[in-house]
Amino acid sequence: MFEDFEVGRKDRSIRRTISEGEAMLFNSLVLDMHPYVGDEIFAKEQGVFGRRLVAGAQVFAYGLGLMANNNIHAFSYGYDKLRFIKPVFIGDTIYTIRTNLEKRPKYPEMGLVRVSYEVFKGKGELVLYAEHLQTVKYRDPARWQDQIEKR
Repeated sequence: MFEDFEVGRKDRSIRRTISEGEAMLFNSLVLDMHPYVGDEIFAKEQGVFGRRLVAGAQVFAYGLGLMANNNIHAFSYGYDKLRFIKPVFIGDTIYTIRTNLEKRPKYPEMGLVRVSYEVFKGKGELVLYAEHLQTVKYRDPARWQDQIEKR
């Protein structure tokens, strides 16, 4: 609930290693067969990194998924400041740190919260940054009515 959201709180996810099979499955599901993610020979012989990348969309999805929960009172409002900072390769292990950045009353029944997601690989190399905006139900809507945004 909105009232439970603590600005400044940080949570860390478990780690997960991205395999070749799941990288190729993701690529085929989203129709991303760019040579950097789908062509081993190109990646080794002509690619800037010398090996295949994991698609940025997959790193984003996995990074946020590692922090997902079953909060039935929060709804995605959008994402800001998405940046792919460093490459992620097949076989890399990633984890996510979520930081609660801000909360404010917005609508009669829900407030708006903003969190950052920092996805790291290995022992702490930042590879992705994004901010997630969510609307979250109030426990006590009456408490916030004088603070909601005027449309």
